[in-house]
Amino acid sequence: MISKYTTEFLAQLSENNNKEWFEKNRSSYELAKIDFKKLLEQLIINVSKFDSSIKHLEAKNCIFRINRDVRFSKNKAPYKNNFGAIISPGGKKALTAGYYIQIEPKGSFLAGGMWQPPSPQINAIRQEIDYNTKEFKKIITNKEFKKYFGELSDEDKLKSVPKGYEKTHPEIELLKHKSFIIVHHLTDKDIIAKDFVEKATNVFEAMYPFNAFLRRACD
Repeated sequence: MISKYTTEFLAQLSENNNKEWFEKNRSSYELAKIDFKKLLEQLIINVSKFDSSIKHLEAKNCIFRINRDVRFSKNKAPYKNNFGAIISPGGKKALTAGYYIQIEPKGSFLAGGMWQPPSPQINAIRQEIDYNTKEFKKIITNKEFKKYFGELSDEDKLKSVPKGYEKTHPEIELLKHKSFIIVHHLTDKDIIAKDFVEKATNVFEAMYPFNAFLRRACD
């Protein structure tokens, strides 16, 4: 579980997102970061039981910096209002499907898949879906998949037909995706519940076949 201390720190940060406040409360940030790291360490242990590719992963290599890159953003707030990490082979810098967790008051979620993969990867994924449509559709219509994720996220979906495919292709709507992402939203009560690690592990296990398909496509 995540401590209320951590969620309270993030809530305060969202209301005081400036360097002066952050530096005055850096000790609080360090404690909250440790809390999140401990959660991640337990999740890595649990996930490695069904996904051996992340068995030797270290939590420190999965956690994203809380500092925001404001160079190309209209939002100049210097910090994120969340803790985020991705559990995937190679850690946060690897271009492969993984298990993402974000802890943020009124905005926490678990996610999987690949967000905006480069052209070689997205082309490979589309080809794998084209060649193995039945297998892919079995994964995304599975009872557990539907229970936790519903449908693929429509974020970044093409309006036109992707290069190399006809508009009459029977699975053209699947092939239009530029990101292959699935999301399970969490409430503030979910993340501080005593059984949160167990529930998060169950969600990640349900997304494992989806991630495995994407990884195979990109190998």
